[in-house]
Amino acid sequence: MRINKAIVAAALAALTVFAAAEARALDVSRWVTPSGLTVLHVQRDKLPMVVFSLRVRAGSVREPVELQGLASLTAALLKDGTKTRTSSQISREIEFMGASLGASAGRDSASLSLSVLKKDVQKGFEVFSDILLNPIFPPEEFKRVRDRVTGSLRAREDDPSYLASRAFRAAVFGAHPYGRVTTGTPETLKRITRADVVRFHESHYNPGNSALVVVGDITKDELKRLLKQRLSGWGGSAAPWQAPEPPAPHGRKVIKIDKKLAQANIVLGHLGVDRRNPDFYALRVMNYMLGGGGFASRLMSKIRDDEGLAYDVRSYFSAGLYSGAFQVVVQTKNKSANRVISLVLGQMRKMMEEDVPAEELKDAKDYLIGSYPRKFETTGQVA
Repeated sequence: MRINKAIVAAALAALTVFAAAEARALDVSRWVTPSGLTVLHVQRDKLPMVVFSLRVRAGSVREPVELQGLASLTAALLKDGTKTRTSSQISREIEFMGASLGASAGRDSASLSLSVLKKDVQKGFEVFSDILLNPIFPPEEFKRVRDRVTGSLRAREDDPSYLASRAFRAAVFGAHPYGRVTTGTPETLKRITRADVVRFHESHYNPGNSALVVVGDITKDELKRLLKQRLSGWGGSAAPWQAPEPPAPHGRKVIKIDKKLAQANIVLGHLGVDRRNPDFYALRVMNYMLGGGGFASRLMSKIRDDEGLAYDVRSYFSAGLYSGAFQVVVQTKNKSANRVISLVLGQMRKMMEEDVPAEELKDAKDYLIGSYPRKFETTGQVA
């Protein structure tokens, strides 16, 4: 069957315009509760669902160096028991509602999220707030989770990609918290006690240190009543805190990890920018052309298509509250490792020293602009 290309193009254009309008038309209400909690609300009533996403300044940047993994362990234990619910009771209640509940911690922040149907929003948020306000970190659950994470870390010692990434971050960031593994090490996890977890939760999980995003089938008035009902007793504020900036670059560094493998895992890069850098968007366009655009990127075209030296090669920036990293990641045969590194550096120099062809720049910008509305397709993505 032949398909009219003009009709298909028109349909795709209409979908893009509609999605773009949705992306631009986000009506975000923002306010701060009397306790200091920042609230962001977007009402979307197309689906009977509500997503709650709490971000807390309780990431690994705030943990002591000798207790690496404390932030991640604290977040992981939130769902494992409160003053009124056991871990199994929490799981059963969430499962009965068909909801989803998650908790984790990264480098800059920890997050607690809930996705629940509108009809169960009262019950769902009751569980959510109970986990946030009243975790007891049961000793048996603490030991189980710590042992599980320790076992996982030991297993990863056989993963060459993990080893390369870990060595890269340590080399780029030095003593800065961004150079650590967020889940800690077997040695630091062994030092962490349940009392450490309790103290970290008490000192960081408070309204003045948090922001709550709520998206879905709930009005502003309904949300305010819900917050007053469940979080009015939440208090406290975190002490001012500032991590040092990552160290300035000082010369080229080559790190070799000797493993008996047929392939070399290469991570090449340097200190990057923080998320507030005014060049952030220009760097996104540049990186799409260099190595972030998949088969449309220069690195893929040169190293995979022209030279046949790798199946995949990527570049990207990780930008956080502090200066992140720029890196190129590629796997190749051991004998071609030096050749691949030379090609990567050559493409980086070319990007720095030569003007970008107008058509290539236009294609990169068109793709990034055209794909932008896809970031707002689901309630969770909006949150």
